[in-house]
Amino acid sequence: MYYIPYYGNMPMYNYGDQLVYWTPPYQTGYVNRAEPSHFSNGGRIKLKDYGDQPFVINLENATKQNDTYRTALWTGKNLQVTLMSINVGDNIGLEVHPNVDQFLYIEQGEGHAQMGPSKNNLNYERRVYENYAVVVPAGTWHNVTNTGNMPLKLYSIYAPPNHPFGTVHVTKADAEASEAGYGQGNQ
Repeated sequence: MYYIPYYGNMPMYNYGDQLVYWTPPYQTGYVNRAEPSHFSNGGRIKLKDYGDQPFVINLENATKQNDTYRTALWTGKNLQVTLMSINVGDNIGLEVHPNVDQFLYIEQGEGHAQMGPSKNNLNYERRVYENYAVVVPAGTWHNVTNTGNMPLKLYSIYAPPNHPFGTVHVTKADAEASEAGYGQGNQ
């Protein structure tokens, strides 16, 4: 008797003509769940830089939980993931990354994305909403402005990394002060 037929030992055949059985994840010990060390009291995710080690997280939940302007969540040799929360009416700030491609994904809110070849020529403009992505090629000037009535929650992927390991900017002013004259810095 199968209580859940999908998880029964059903024969599967591979190209080598050998009978292969699929084993449900709960029988192998490999169940897809975040490690308990990623959570603090109350089930909230600890938002910190988890470095260049293997890492699994519910990125949507982490992004929506984040209340800082910028928090580095994972910094590796060739890639970085940061979380951002942009206040109502505020923006990321017009910027360019000469050697860094950037991917931004909106998890909550709405905004206005602008991109172009120079700071005075932002000839590509789009409205962005929840579940929209903004892809910024290296050398492209860009800005995203929160035009909604709630914080704009997004995550950004940089390749290669754009901020030092462990970067946390609580406010946009912190980020601007950290980056003024010293490149990208920690707070």
